[in-house]
Amino acid sequence: MTGLPDTSYTAALASGGREFLGWGMDRQLLAGLYDALNVNTRATGQWRKRPPELPAWPRPKSATKPERKKPVTVASLYSQMQRR
Repeated sequence: MTGLPDTSYTAALASGGREFLGWGMDRQLLAGLYDALNVNTRATGQWRKRPPELPAWPRPKSATKPERKKPVTVASLYSQMQRR
């Protein structure tokens, strides 16, 4: 996959699916900059009561929250080795 642009279809499929098509490093950085500006605006703005909730930039669903894997224990590794 070296030599392919990060916005290519092959890179999108390697990242997790079609929803990553076009999500190169530049788009990820711009989305992070947008969110940082929203946080800065919310923190430093002069609001009368509570600051409004500013929406985050929409991202591909599987990119926002990586799946948490169950921790592997020594006992589970040992049981897997015994099954072979």
